[in-house]
Amino acid sequence: MTTGRRANDSKTKVEPHNALKVSTTPGVDTSTTLAKVALRPSVRAAVSVQRFVKPEFGDVDLTALADELSSQIATVTGGDLRRAEAMLIAQAHVLEGIFHELARRAGLNMGEYLQAAETYMRLALKAQSQCRATLETLATMKNPPVAFVRQANIAHGPQQVNNAPATDAPRARESEIAPNELLEVTDGKRLDLGATTPAVGADSDVEAVGTIDRA
Repeated sequence: MTTGRRANDSKTKVEPHNALKVSTTPGVDTSTTLAKVALRPSVRAAVSVQRFVKPEFGDVDLTALADELSSQIATVTGGDLRRAEAMLIAQAHVLEGIFHELARRAGLNMGEYLQAAETYMRLALKAQSQCRATLETLATMKNPPVAFVRQANIAHGPQQVNNAPATDAPRARESEIAPNELLEVTDGKRLDLGATTPAVGADSDVEAVGTIDRA
């Protein structure tokens, strides 16, 4: 009897699975530490995961869940997205299975119970839509879109950037020179509208017209 009592006294106290081990920091009060832990993404996710996996896996240790989630978060923030891609493709398969099951039930009720068939079909299409969105997200992660942006150089104050094609520059220069060629002669003098125009070789048989008195 004495040996049995000693054996019972030497047993290690079993901690509950929902107990979270928290490391305290010197100089930080307990309330602040608990607030930081309660808002930590890995801890909040661990609490939710523990509740939803209990029917299949039983009581999973909360501290172990939080530590594993912290490790996965560090992997993703480090640039490794392989686990995230695996999660998306796995979720897409689950959503596809839900779609087929709901579509099967809609078909079974189609002939006699139209309201039930409509409900099942609506849920099936929602699952199909979520499956498509999940695959689109995975495709975006694998092949991110490339954006081409035209950016002005503002390193040395305001500047004007002309994004027009280079072929437009000669046309603008021609449009500026054209009026000068029409109004001026080659020596740079203005045309005199009142001056007498010399006879042209093609009209040599026509005599010059007399001077017209202007108003």
